Amino acid sequence: MKFSKQFSLYQSEATQFINGLKEANPQLEQKQRDGRALLWDKEPIDLETQRRNREARVQQQAYVYHSK
Repeated sequence: MKFSKQFSLYQSEATQFINGLKEANPQLEQKQRDGRALLWDKEPIDLETQRRNREARVQQQAYVYHSK
């Protein structure tokens, strides 16, 4: 779907804000990548560790708030 030239130059206020923020803080994108790597990009777990984790798991009751 093609828009006319009139709409091709339009930028929303949110886009303008983000572009201005990136211009004011050029290191912002790299900091975002570093934060993502710190929290989400993990090394793969080997099969032995996965097996041990599965075996060490304690079975939870069907209704956890009911005491026996």
